[in-house]
Amino acid sequence: MSPVLAFLMLTGLVAAGSYITAVLDRAAAGALGAAGGGSTFLAPLRTAAATLATQRITTERPDALLWFLAPVSYLALALIGLTVVPFGPSLVVTDLSSGIVVWGMCESLVVIAVFMHGWAANSPLALIGAYRYVAIGLPVMLISMFVLIAAALPAQSLAVTDIVASQEDVWNVARQPLGLPLFLLLGLSLTLRGPFDYADSPDLCGGTTVEVSGPGRAAWQLARLAMLVSFSAMAATVFLGGYLGPWLPGPVWVVLKTLLLLAVLVVLDKLFALMPPSRMLTLVWVVLLPLAFLDLVIAGIEAL
Repeated sequence: MSPVLAFLMLTGLVAAGSYITAVLDRAAAGALGAAGGGSTFLAPLRTAAATLATQRITTERPDALLWFLAPVSYLALALIGLTVVPFGPSLVVTDLSSGIVVWGMCESLVVIAVFMHGWAANSPLALIGAYRYVAIGLPVMLISMFVLIAAALPAQSLAVTDIVASQEDVWNVARQPLGLPLFLLLGLSLTLRGPFDYADSPDLCGGTTVEVSGPGRAAWQLARLAMLVSFSAMAATVFLGGYLGPWLPGPVWVVLKTLLLLAVLVVLDKLFALMPPSRMLTLVWVVLLPLAFLDLVIAGIEAL
């Protein structure tokens, strides 16, 4: 019964979190003077209805199968990654001894999903966006690998439930202060946001989405929102103690911490501008990756 209940919670979290994120995006845009009129709370519904009603366009000789599989696989990866997130001590869809490895697999396959989306359109701008994302997204995955291994060291386990249990006294965000900020950068990359939006950026007129309209565009945007929810839940679990907390039930703590990180990521998305790809690659390899390795070294010394 527990896996079934956890799956229902997972589904509800993705649905509610995606909608709340869309509302937060609208509110942030309004605060910057970029949003139109109307209710902020209802804006995502209006946008979704307008997108679905838009006439579907196509290009010359696109790969229709990949165009369909890209958003489907992106959404599936978000859901699969969330299955290893526990909502309580025994409330998890799949309590695997290698849960962190499963999440890492989902991270890596996002690169393929985004590349498929750009390749399928048979369009120059879409393909440029896909190649740019691969070039920058892959080294960012290395940052995630270092900080997740560091977070798993105190638990001496790759099971996500054990990582949560190891934070009963001290959360990993306090034990490893470099970990969460570096991991949040991965979240921006996985969800194509802010300074890491090299796939769908405005300088490419939308990049991989430049030729996408109608239900296809709506599905892609939904997948991006779902991945943001999934990432935030994983970050809250690995660094903020997950379901651990006083007074409130464990699932409530997971939801509250996830929403907190969702808001942080939306703010980061609006605060930081897109850098030239060459400069971002230099930042990743010269600054961010050494910091992630330092985080791992410190965690290893503490675990001795």
